Amino acid sequence: MEVPELRDGQLAAASYGRPLGGDFYDFFRVSPTRVLFGLLDVAGRYKDIRAIVSAAQNTFRTLGGELLAREDINETDAMIEICIQLNRTILNAAGRVCSSPAFAGCYNESLGTVSYFNAGHTPGLMRDDSGVFELGATGLPLGLFSHLTPDASMVALQPGAALLVVSRGMVEARRKSEEFGLQQVKNELQRAQSQTAQEICAMVLGSMREFIGKSPVRNDATVIALARSAARKAFSAAG
Repeated sequence: MEVPELRDGQLAAASYGRPLGGDFYDFFRVSPTRVLFGLLDVAGRYKDIRAIVSAAQNTFRTLGGELLAREDINETDAMIEICIQLNRTILNAAGRVCSSPAFAGCYNESLGTVSYFNAGHTPGLMRDDSGVFELGATGLPLGLFSHLTPDASMVALQPGAALLVVSRGMVEARRKSEEFGLQQVKNELQRAQSQTAQEICAMVLGSMREFIGKSPVRNDATVIALARSAARKAFSAAG
């Protein structure tokens, strides 16, 4: 998958091991100033839900490209519509209830903002000068109800800030009876003060791998990171 280049930051994703369940991530440029990204976790084993994942990805790319390519579009409204149509696609493709938590965002490079929805997914994590805070659910998981009433929100990604989204499989990765947990992900993000998106993904996966040791991973562990470059300091020549 080709990673879109950002003029003031980086976008990256990584997974641990081979696919086991229904995690999939995607990102692509939809306009000269907007990049769409998302992480979806379809319930079920990989071999059983590939058609559902494929249909969802097609809707994500097609509708996202159509809506967010328009210069005058309200980005939060567009994210709500993408959420609604993804829900319908999953229900139609599955032919049954199929719980599918999802987190998706539109990064506006000109404004430094991310318009996002969190449909029952593990909280997104934002790190800025004030610390690390959670981007909680804006609605229920996809694939449960035909009539969905989602919401979307927006956050500002200041220079030097980063946004991180991890799958439930990473949070629930275990060593005996102990989970890796969201707090450890937060700790890694806080430590990665000057890291690129690629380095953040590697740090989080590496920390999880060290935590579980030789314990088996029973679900997909996926991470996606968006990091905005720190503001450059201006220097004036001495007169």
